[in-house]
Amino acid sequence: MIKQAVTNFLGTKFERDVRKIQPIVDEIHRHEDRLKHFGEEELQAQTEKFRRVIHERTHELAEKIAELKETKKRTESASDRERMAMQIGQLEPELHTATQEVLDELLPEAYATVREACRRLMNKDIVVRGHDMQWDMVPYDVQLIGGIVLHQGKIAEMATGEGKTLVATMPLYLNALPGRGAHLVTVNDYLAKRDSEWMGTVFEYLGLSVGCLDATEPGTAERRAAYECEITYGTNNEFGFDYLRDNMVHGLADRVQRSHNYAIIDEVDSVLIDEARTPLIISGPVGREDNKRYGEFNAQVSGLARKQARLVNALLAEAEELLGRAEGEEGDQDAWYQLGEKVLLAHRGMPKNKKLAKLLQEPGVRKIMQRVEADYMREKRLHELEEDLLYSMDEKGHQVHLTDQGLDTLSPKDHEAFVVPDLSQVFHEIEKDESLSTDEKRAKIAVQEREYAEKSEKIHIIHQLLKAHTLFERDTDYVVENGQVIIVDEFTGRKMAGRRWSDGLHQAVEAKEAVTVRGETQTLATITIQNYFRMYDKLAGMTGTAETEEGEFHEIYGLEVVVIPTNRPVRRIDQDDVVYKTKREKYAALLDEIERNHTRGLPILVGTTSVDTSETVSRMLRRRGIKHNVLNAKYHEREAEIVLQAGQPGAVTIATNMAGRGTDIKLAAGVVKCSVCAIDAQQPSFGRFREEADLDGARANEFGCNDDPPCGLVILGTERHDSRRIDRQLRGRSGRQGDPGSSLFFLSLEDDLMRLFMAERLAKIMDKLGAEEGEVITHPWVTKAIERAQKRVELTNFEARKRLLEYDDVMNQQREVIYDLRLFALEGGEDLKGEVWDMIRDAVLTRFDEYVPETEHEERWDLAGLKNRLLLEFFLHCPELPDENSLDTALEWEDRDAVADYAVERAETAFKKKLEDFGEEAERILSYIFLYTVDEKWKDHLYDLDQLKAGIYFRAWGQKDPLVEYKKEAYEMFVDLMGDIRTTLADRLFKAQMMPPQPMRTPRITRVSGPTLDTTDEGYAPGAAAPAARGFAPTGVAASAQAGPPTGVSDAAAAAAGVPAAARGPSTLVTNRGEGPAPAKPVSTGDKVGRNDPCPCGSGRKYKKCHGRPGSPPL
Repeated sequence: MIKQAVTNFLGTKFERDVRKIQPIVDEIHRHEDRLKHFGEEELQAQTEKFRRVIHERTHELAEKIAELKETKKRTESASDRERMAMQIGQLEPELHTATQEVLDELLPEAYATVREACRRLMNKDIVVRGHDMQWDMVPYDVQLIGGIVLHQGKIAEMATGEGKTLVATMPLYLNALPGRGAHLVTVNDYLAKRDSEWMGTVFEYLGLSVGCLDATEPGTAERRAAYECEITYGTNNEFGFDYLRDNMVHGLADRVQRSHNYAIIDEVDSVLIDEARTPLIISGPVGREDNKRYGEFNAQVSGLARKQARLVNALLAEAEELLGRAEGEEGDQDAWYQLGEKVLLAHRGMPKNKKLAKLLQEPGVRKIMQRVEADYMREKRLHELEEDLLYSMDEKGHQVHLTDQGLDTLSPKDHEAFVVPDLSQVFHEIEKDESLSTDEKRAKIAVQEREYAEKSEKIHIIHQLLKAHTLFERDTDYVVENGQVIIVDEFTGRKMAGRRWSDGLHQAVEAKEAVTVRGETQTLATITIQNYFRMYDKLAGMTGTAETEEGEFHEIYGLEVVVIPTNRPVRRIDQDDVVYKTKREKYAALLDEIERNHTRGLPILVGTTSVDTSETVSRMLRRRGIKHNVLNAKYHEREAEIVLQAGQPGAVTIATNMAGRGTDIKLAAGVVKCSVCAIDAQQPSFGRFREEADLDGARANEFGCNDDPPCGLVILGTERHDSRRIDRQLRGRSGRQGDPGSSLFFLSLEDDLMRLFMAERLAKIMDKLGAEEGEVITHPWVTKAIERAQKRVELTNFEARKRLLEYDDVMNQQREVIYDLRLFALEGGEDLKGEVWDMIRDAVLTRFDEYVPETEHEERWDLAGLKNRLLLEFFLHCPELPDENSLDTALEWEDRDAVADYAVERAETAFKKKLEDFGEEAERILSYIFLYTVDEKWKDHLYDLDQLKAGIYFRAWGQKDPLVEYKKEAYEMFVDLMGDIRTTLADRLFKAQMMPPQPMRTPRITRVSGPTLDTTDEGYAPGAAAPAARGFAPTGVAASAQAGPPTGVSDAAAAAAGVPAAARGPSTLVTNRGEGPAPAKPVSTGDKVGRNDPCPCGSGRKYKKCHGRPGSPPL
């Protein structure tokens, strides 16, 4: 009560925020009055004036930073470079702060300049996406407020139709003035292209350049030019993948992005929340091909699912008999309890079974099932009950578990087929067996490793197939088109062509649908949406629905949400939900409501949560003879046309998750009856006086304006989404810019949300209300229960996104180190030479520590072993160290530090000699070897991290926090990675040899694995570097199929030499969001050993650590 009184007195937080901004709006108007008298050239000269002011206030800091960077590049001393890096790190935040202070001062005049430019462009003919239009927009005061909020680095919540596209022009203009770039991030390529052309009219009038990423191809000069523009539009996927691609290139000139200065994210909740559960991934083909195995096991798993269905139907038949006994013999608790066990078992085996859904509607059945489940879980005996099934399902956790009976069904003749051996115990027994020689032990260990790998892979494939058959539904989670499985976005209803589920799940769904099973891929580069956008110096966003996720925006991104008032009051009537017992009753009532409003001549938008539901409603409407349009993942190509027609009188549009599609439904003439609505007149528009309504209060009530509006767009929802925000977005399609409208949701107790997250409360409520079949439920208890269920789901999803970020934060720190190393290599100079030398010195000292341990007495130093190791691994000749058969001993080297200094000195001499031998090509050769080594090791490290993450959750069974364990082991793996990089880099550099140019051969057409390329000679494309440009080759690398091209050599040449896509760069790799062509499959000449498979030699080590190492002898 006290809180409400304070709010009534002081206003809400958002009202207070707007009051603070109002003085800035008033100042904008004062500048605008002055600018009205400016001539055309004088107004356009404002841009140069602003730039000059910014330069005068910041140039000293900017020049100091540039000078330090250039000096650091030429400095060889590691300590000096580190000192300069710290100075740069201190000065850059100062420059950002100084720039923001100037922009804050310029804001009122800059916004007034944009507004005056919009006014002068009124009625000008423009062309947007091939359509002739006239400029007809000048920002309202509420749009000025939204623009100010965006400049402040906050999220502006603005209702649908309030002109967010125009709002963004003002902060983009202001933040582009320093010349470091300003980005506008959209949710799809259509909006990026449309808005860059549409709003580009204003920017170009004021002298700013505008680019669009989605109008260019990745990695091209055009893409780079788009980033060089002062303002750049693009989708979140393109921005994120360009960052990953930039950190895979082999030449500095191939990078396209510049600094991450300022970004505005349109539909910020869709990008930062809905998309945040899936990281951006660039992948390449894995070493093995086991696609056929998914098809082989699919028949078995499909048969298992059919057998489970028969088992569940039998359980339900028994349950129905028990129900008759329990109801007939009042007080027979045993019958009730047995009934609960049967129903619970059926629910765990097939939760969407129609007979089960009908049985759960009987009074008391759901309640007894929940009681039985609670008893078994409390006693930890649920697994005993589930052993009567072939597999059990957990819909909430999206998991499926194969029981022992299911395993026996899959392999009735071999009960050990799915029993994975305990390798640690097996290895221990082999090591203890004194009857075996060392080689025999290695051979036995290799056999056990292969058996373990085969069984694990078989279990993994079957588990993924089982998930595909039980948890993933066609036309809900995915669609099948042209022989391909295409994922459907659960939030937008859009098809996500090119995106694939990971870990073999997509292959399992492909096998289930009997389409071609494509190969698995391996992660080469990845970043989460959260960590990408957190790189920006200043981030802002705008959406129609952010308030419900305000806590997540603040906790994850440090973004504050400000609700901007609407320009005109919202006239939409949001009616209470109507709830029915069954879906059949719900659909019947929905169709009656559609027909009623259709005959009234009102446009209707029916919002569904899946493709399947939209097509079900469509079939019902066709049977009633009602014409309509369907907008879902199958018909998205007609989106613009369908949305254009959706506001016509009597139009019926069925849309899957219409929210966030970025286009307004504009009402046709005649749909709105009054010029000034009676509801609208109850409160004044923002900053205006109250208007006189066309109808008085009595007439408005007579026409139903306050409860059942006779005009405007009608929103009808077929079920509630898991998130309240998505429901608000659907409702927000109606009532734009003061238009009238209404919204109503039709629900049933069989809906997924109600069934999964409201079962216990609903069971009690239904029993108390005694609802009969066909009766509508509108009790406040149900409404509150729905809201609580949605909050629970939102909390679960938030925890999932937060957990993903916590795990990615570990990788993000490692990724920053690796990408900094790559930047060293790309930029070259003394900085690169110094970094390479530091790595070589560390590699030599690592070997020194192995042979000359600090804890050992000098008599136990293995100086001969050190000498041989340095010679074999790094080609370092150390004549002063004793040989194995030498009479000299370690006693001649009594000082351990002297041995280390000697080894380092020999390495430094050899390093300088190598640089002299390389001559003018030294920097390019260093860059190439450095990049190739880092990329190869980083790729393997990402694979190992994926494997670690996949199994880390089992640590919880041992009472350990999986996240803590992951951080600890990931750090240890990263230490190993850096050591591996240092050693491999030193090995390859010292073994690299200059080679004479290859003689020219008769021109021939070369076939390459990848995009179609017509190449001649040695596979060099026209304009590529001549063969002499690759006049060196690291020994043991040039002949390897894993070798990458030197900087300056074309992709075609690399492909002709047998270089895989992963080594060539990102142009032929595939992303999980549909960007880039699918990787071409290499020609196979026999069974290929995967890099992480056991080495066939029987050593017991992984192939990549044994005969798969560059320079190793062939098998």
